[in-house]
Amino acid sequence: MQLSTIDKTQTMTSREIAKLTNKQHKHVLRDIRTLVTQLKEGGGDTNGFVETTEKDKANRDAPIFGLTFLATCDLITGYDPVARQNINRRWYELEQDTKPKPLTHPEALRLLADTIEQLETAVATKAEIGSRREATSMATASVATKKENKLERELDQAKDYATIKRMETLNYGFKFKWRLLKSASQDLGINTIDVFDQNYGTVKAYHKDAWKEAYALDI
Repeated sequence: MQLSTIDKTQTMTSREIAKLTNKQHKHVLRDIRTLVTQLKEGGGDTNGFVETTEKDKANRDAPIFGLTFLATCDLITGYDPVARQNINRRWYELEQDTKPKPLTHPEALRLLADTIEQLETAVATKAEIGSRREATSMATASVATKKENKLERELDQAKDYATIKRMETLNYGFKFKWRLLKSASQDLGINTIDVFDQNYGTVKAYHKDAWKEAYALDI
């Protein structure tokens, strides 16, 4: 399988698509260019189609496309280009919902509390252990309690913040601009916060007042 990447996203080449669909590569190139033109005219997303070149048998530069998974689906399925793109992306969202998700803050707090309770019970029922070992166990419990308190504070703070990804999901895919939110935050003198994201590690979350100032939205 010939693969390349677009912004760290795995892609398939137009030549491989031609092979898998029993088409001539020049016809696949024609179909891709036609689709890209239709998507641009209809306001669709063309970021998943990237044209580059490869050396042919005569060592000349020949055109070739790299397509992401969604772009490949857009090419090979039927219906109006923009409509089928929307359907493909909905299927993609449904597939993402089946993937394991990281623990939420409440789940993490509950797990941490259960761990602390088990640790305290073990310390109480093992009075025969030496004083040094007991002191170490209590110190561990103290550290865990501090972590629990920190998570609780972060959870309370997170209620007043929302990421662009979350708001786009709640608002049916409407695209929000981070520069506008950043400017509103600076005007209000409110800092952004970093929150966990399973794809990027951390992303910026903006305060509810910044969302109201920039887009007149409540989080």
